[in-house]
Amino acid sequence: MKYSGMPMGMWFLFAGSFRKQLEKVLGYDDREAVEITKKANVRYRELIEKLPEFEKKDRFKMNIVSCAMLSSFLLSMPERPSAAQATEYYKKSMMTKPMIWFCQMSGKKKFSEKDIQGMKETEALRAADRNPYSWNMEFHPYKDGSGYEARFTKCGICVLMKELGLQELIPAMCRLDYTMCEAGGASDFVREYTLASGGPYCDCGYKRRKR
Repeated sequence: MKYSGMPMGMWFLFAGSFRKQLEKVLGYDDREAVEITKKANVRYRELIEKLPEFEKKDRFKMNIVSCAMLSSFLLSMPERPSAAQATEYYKKSMMTKPMIWFCQMSGKKKFSEKDIQGMKETEALRAADRNPYSWNMEFHPYKDGSGYEARFTKCGICVLMKELGLQELIPAMCRLDYTMCEAGGASDFVREYTLASGGPYCDCGYKRRKR
């Protein structure tokens, strides 16, 4: 994957927040935070360049780029955080004002015809059959019309973080699904299983909020 484009843009948008939360959440001082960020930038570029290009219709490129960013910081820390610390660190790093706005705009389109069509197209694409760092998803509308479930049978985050020896910290990324859904304001997020915890799949359920 080329560093130019989305990966470069993601670093530009979020690196400052990741650096700041090294101090606020994990307790590093300013000098340590700057040094970790410098190392993370090098690792991030290396990770991005080792990843294959994603198909144009693959909607999950941003997910793997976010994973590469978090992983680059985790691998650059002198001491690995606990799962709880990593979860809080990732949440605070990602939920910037522009990200909250993005979630709100996405929330306004939730359950629209375009949203549903996009889910069906993603189900049919089965990108992980050709790219192990992508996802395979099944679309399951709720019979009562209250929303739908996106059921993932293959997960690029699990593949990449296991390769990097970070499998115990995968839940830090999984937990952001709840936070982003809450920021979107259109639905409640429900989940029973994750692949990271040994489940048969990752279920991402979105139930319409009553207005």
